[in-house]
Amino acid sequence: MKRFTCFLLWFFLSETQGFEIPTNALPEFAEYGDLVELAPGKFRFVPENQRRQRSVSGDSGETVEDVDQVTLYSYKVQSTVTSRMATTMIQSKVVNNSPQPQNVMFDVQIPKGAFISNFSMTVDGTTFTSSIKEKTVGRALYSQARAKGKTAGLVRSRALDMENFKTEVNVLPGAKVQFELHYQEVKWRKLGSYEHRLHLQPGRLARHLEVDVWIIEPQGLKFLHVPDTSDGHFDGVPVISKGHQKAHVSFKPTVAQQRKCSNCSETAVDGELVVVYDVHREEKAGELEVFNGYFVHFFAPENMDPIPKNILFVIDVSGSMWGVKMKQTVEAMKTILDDLRTDDQFSVVDFNHNVRTWRNDLVSATKTQIADAKEYIEKIQPSGGTNINEALLRAIFILNEANNLGLLDPNSVSLIILVSDGDPTVGELKLSKIQKNVKQNIQDNISLFSLGIGFDVDYDFLKRLSNDNRGIAQRIYGNQDTSTQLKKFYNQVSTPLLQDVQFNYPHTSVMDVTQNSFHNYFGGSEIVVAGKFDPEKSEQLKSIITATSANTELVLETLAQMDDLEDFLSKDKHADPDFTRKLWAYLTINQLLAERSLAPTAAAKRKITKTILQMSLEHHVVTPLTAMVIENEAGDERMLADSPPQDHSCCSGALYYGSKIAPNSLPSWVSPSPTPKTPMRAIGAPVIETTPPPHVMRVENDPHFIIYLPKSQKNICFNIDSEPGKILNLVSDPESGILVNGQLIGAKKPKNEKLNTYFGKLGFYFQHEDMKIEISTETITMSRGSRTSILSWSDTAQVLSQRVLVSVKREKTVTITLDKEMSFSVLLHRVWKKHPTNVDFLGIYIPSTNKFSSKAHGLIGQFMHEPKIRIFNERPGKNPEKPEASMEVKGQNLAVTRGLQKDYRTDTVFGTDVPCWFVHNSGKGFIDGHYKDYFVPQLYSFLKRP
Repeated sequence: MKRFTCFLLWFFLSETQGFEIPTNALPEFAEYGDLVELAPGKFRFVPENQRRQRSVSGDSGETVEDVDQVTLYSYKVQSTVTSRMATTMIQSKVVNNSPQPQNVMFDVQIPKGAFISNFSMTVDGTTFTSSIKEKTVGRALYSQARAKGKTAGLVRSRALDMENFKTEVNVLPGAKVQFELHYQEVKWRKLGSYEHRLHLQPGRLARHLEVDVWIIEPQGLKFLHVPDTSDGHFDGVPVISKGHQKAHVSFKPTVAQQRKCSNCSETAVDGELVVVYDVHREEKAGELEVFNGYFVHFFAPENMDPIPKNILFVIDVSGSMWGVKMKQTVEAMKTILDDLRTDDQFSVVDFNHNVRTWRNDLVSATKTQIADAKEYIEKIQPSGGTNINEALLRAIFILNEANNLGLLDPNSVSLIILVSDGDPTVGELKLSKIQKNVKQNIQDNISLFSLGIGFDVDYDFLKRLSNDNRGIAQRIYGNQDTSTQLKKFYNQVSTPLLQDVQFNYPHTSVMDVTQNSFHNYFGGSEIVVAGKFDPEKSEQLKSIITATSANTELVLETLAQMDDLEDFLSKDKHADPDFTRKLWAYLTINQLLAERSLAPTAAAKRKITKTILQMSLEHHVVTPLTAMVIENEAGDERMLADSPPQDHSCCSGALYYGSKIAPNSLPSWVSPSPTPKTPMRAIGAPVIETTPPPHVMRVENDPHFIIYLPKSQKNICFNIDSEPGKILNLVSDPESGILVNGQLIGAKKPKNEKLNTYFGKLGFYFQHEDMKIEISTETITMSRGSRTSILSWSDTAQVLSQRVLVSVKREKTVTITLDKEMSFSVLLHRVWKKHPTNVDFLGIYIPSTNKFSSKAHGLIGQFMHEPKIRIFNERPGKNPEKPEASMEVKGQNLAVTRGLQKDYRTDTVFGTDVPCWFVHNSGKGFIDGHYKDYFVPQLYSFLKRP
């Protein structure tokens, strides 16, 4: 892959004046009061080619004789990550103490795909600043400078996974130079974490060396650490201070600590400082952040069953793969095959000038088949040419045929992974024709991923091929561990959790949304969508995500908490208030570059080019269409930095290349919640349902059963006084296959010598659908067969699995609907966490219905077939406000008391009074038998009636 390399060459031949470098001009990062200092961190270094080191006078006064007497006075790196948007500044101050002119180089490696946004240089008081120009304009200015006899140079080179920015200045005796580079990038989540890499390459011992990294994540930091691969050389030097939402990593080695050894003049600081972290995720719908007229949506759901894979490995075994490449590819493939799951299907296609298949159709990933495939791969002997076209068409045919014959699980994911190190040399040689052939034959449910080994392969072609077919391409660097890179890439796509992921936002207040439709979502990664938001058109921003999981159709809703974010950012001086705009611009420009490479017509390409250029100039970043002009104040001395043609896949490091869909493209069964006109209130907001069914059977509090009898139009109440851990059957209908059970939990301590009990867990079992739903005060778990999906009460979501629709309203209700005819509602009751007695509990509401069979029973189910009752002889009770009466039911006369119970559907705090006749002694005489007859051993056990 071609890399972005800028080389600036400037010779100052005239007399220059020195400038002072104040020793106190290195501002410190202030500490936060809530940061807790952790144990000294570790420091990861990746050794680079060694340079000739110069000496420096350290704080201790020690000196080492050097050759050129160039002193690196200070080397400073300041980097801040605000909600995955990283901005980094690298500054170097150099003094020439030699009596001879010296060449001083500023050589910086930045992450692949980062945007350079600014560069400045000061030489003996003359400051050179940068501006972004259209590339042809920048080169014209560069040419003018050369024509006037000014010396400037541009050199391009191809780096590996980093990009180089180089500047070299010839410094006269006594001259002092300061370089400063700024760049920005997005942190992409891979395998469950983010890695922020800073390449430290001072080139010599630095009198003052300081690196400060600030991680600021409103979602909260789940973990953060700095790995150590330096054999303990810098043990104890990095210091990590971590709070709930922010962390600071400081690396400030003394001159003595920088030395490779106590007597060495070479620096050991020549590698990467790596900060690894992840954030908390309470909502499955992700984090929707709105600030300064832009929004960013981070989506990384967890706790979901993997979707089965149908995967074809297409491996280049041509002569160029001979040796280490093939050996490491075989090693990687053996590990990858071992990682396949039992419900995956796979096959292997290997090709040179011919195409072979290990199996002509997909087979299950059993131990026997995997062992056979490994043996086949081990026997491969690379030779011959490269027939990419025929190999891909063969793989596509295998998947298409299996799909057409109905051999694939409808909920499975189909993937092709191509591994090649060269261009086609046999068969179809025209790359555009190969791309067309693949596009015409591949079905819409297949994603193509391409791995290009080394630099002989046409990587641009692989990117177009993959982007055009719902996948991405990645370069595998030949000088690094090929096997590890192949395995790492496979691990990123080995766990598909969702398909057909679409993000919907209100078109009235949102515009210029980045790609918002993605073919797959893989576990451990993250999808990021951004756009512009107009707060004058809507006070709130709500998103609706639709997707398909292993066994369900899924709808997730989330509402942006705008005021909280603004308040958080305003209190943090290191947070980047521009992070939403920068992140939106980064995504948009990269996605447009990818679209430009796939543009079907010249006119479409020109239109996209114009947009990219405008955005690059507006946001002051170097892209393939712009150049950075560096000049002095007078404008008569210039240098140029531009980028050679580079990756057009969006976005470097991202796992997804998606598409754009129209607003409000929702499935017909989706019923989104109305967007509130005011911000969502905290737990205990009174309104949950605007028009709940007026007459239902309900269980609330400790636990109070309220049974509504429609024919009599009466509410009959009773309590069940049992003990924590007991499971009560509420509805048991073996004929219709419907079961509802509840498990009791106890209060923290007794009240008036009585320990109250509540429902802490409810289990719903729809036997005919093989669907189990467990609702606790923490999570909602849906299981179908061996597959499980988990939601939390922090989510607002809808999940459809066959005939069962589960709707969750954040921190309020879960509604379960069967065939749109039968429904169950569960209310969440939160209490103050430090309450001395009370605990969180659940209430359940079941509308009366005739959809149950005649065999329905249980504490509630038995009343779906209403018994005849007669209430008579009403009389004053011991309490004047609670009259008494007699009730005739099931051949018995019971004493009942008039009282009030609560319905919390329309008021979660105080509830609504429901008048009822109360039956004493745990409902004895009103319910069949004794309440202990309704105990069941397991949460999904049907009631066994005598």
